[in-house]
Amino acid sequence: MSLILDILNEMWDATLNYKGVTVNFFGVPYFKTKKQSSLRVTLSRLEKKKLIQKNNNGWEILEAGKKYLNEHNNLIKLQSPFDKSSPKNLILMFDIPEDMRQMRDWLRDQLKIYGYKMVQQSVWVGPSPLPQEFKKIINDLGMKKNIKTFKLASPYKQKIM
Repeated sequence: MSLILDILNEMWDATLNYKGVTVNFFGVPYFKTKKQSSLRVTLSRLEKKKLIQKNNNGWEILEAGKKYLNEHNNLIKLQSPFDKSSPKNLILMFDIPEDMRQMRDWLRDQLKIYGYKMVQQSVWVGPSPLPQEFKKIINDLGMKKNIKTFKLASPYKQKIM
């Protein structure tokens, strides 16, 4: 019996690279940058939300988990049409509810890609006009009512204190 455990432990602890991701012999990725306690707590939360479940074969994703993935993996990163030297002449303000956190995080990431600078947590300044594809995604995600834009009379110049 100990030989079985030795073999399984060796296979589990083996480190391989698969498409740039460190995985074990079974293809399970290593989360070296995450604490084990954080992983356990997150797995427990996912299980309570009925997104995953543990069975005799290990963990499996449930239908609600698949639906969650489909809804949240659609948040693609758009390329910036702006030069780095484009004048920052648009203020974008948003108030996106906590239950839309993933979309709010996507918005912040996308604004950074476009060269926007954060003035406050939900107040950003950057180039205009915003691309039509971006506006369409904002509308499709139901965030349009939570976002306001204001055109500046002259470009924003960041002050160094």
